[in-house]
Amino acid sequence: MDGVETSLRASALNLPEGGLLPEHEHRWDQLAYAVQGVMAVETEQGCWVVPPHRAVWLPASVPHRIRAGGPLAMRNVYFPPDTVRALPRRCCVVGVPPLLRELILDLIGRPLPLGNTRAHVEALLVELLAELDQEPLILPMPRDPRARRLAEHLAAHPDDRRPLDVLAREVGASPRTLQRAFLSQAGLSFRQWRQQMRLHRALVLLAEGTAVTAVASRVGYESPSAFVAMFRTLLGTTPGRYFNRR
Repeated sequence: MDGVETSLRASALNLPEGGLLPEHEHRWDQLAYAVQGVMAVETEQGCWVVPPHRAVWLPASVPHRIRAGGPLAMRNVYFPPDTVRALPRRCCVVGVPPLLRELILDLIGRPLPLGNTRAHVEALLVELLAELDQEPLILPMPRDPRARRLAEHLAAHPDDRRPLDVLAREVGASPRTLQRAFLSQAGLSFRQWRQQMRLHRALVLLAEGTAVTAVASRVGYESPSAFVAMFRTLLGTTPGRYFNRR
C-alpha cells in the first residue's frame, strides 16, 4: 500500500470452523464484519460474539484474537486514526444494515488508487457508521483467579445449572466473595453474567443452524419458552427474527 493515495483499506478473510487468528493489534481502527458464520473476538476486557450481519468495532492498538465458531467469512475495513468519531474508543458490536454491507463489499472489490467513485463510497461508509445501533454482546471476564476459573468452567459447560453456593466450593471461595468479584470486575452480578454467557453460546449454536429446543437445553434452560424469554429480554426479539434481520 506504500505510495498509494487512499484513506481506507479493506480486506477479505475466510477461516475454517475452529480457526484462530492469534493475538495481534492494528495501528488503524478496524470494522470486522461477519458476512457468514460467527466470530468471537477476545480482548483483556472480555469476549464479543459477532453473529452474521453484525460487525465488531476494534479501535487501534487494542490487542485481540479472533475465533471462528463455524466456517467464517470476514470482511474488514481499516480507518486511519480520527477518521471515525461516531463510534466509541472501545470495542463494541454493531448491526450492519443492507446499504453498509454493500458499501463494505464494494470497497473490497474496488481497485486502487483512490478515484472519485471510491472516494464517495468511503465518505458514505464513514457517514453511515454514525447511525449504527450497538448490541449488548460483550461477555466481560472477572480478574480474580477464583472467579475467573468459575467463569471459564461455565463458559465451557453452559448447561451446568448448579447454584452459586455449590460452584463456589469447587473454586475455593465463598459465594459472597465471588459475587463481589463479578460485580466489581465484570460489571455484572453473577446471575447477569451467567445469563449473558448463555446468550453468547446460544448465538453460536443458532448461527450453526441448531434448533431452538436443542439450544435451550445445551445452554442450561429447562424449557424453550424460558430460553426465548431470556433472548427477547436481552436482544429485544426472538431468535428467529434476530437471525433473519438484515
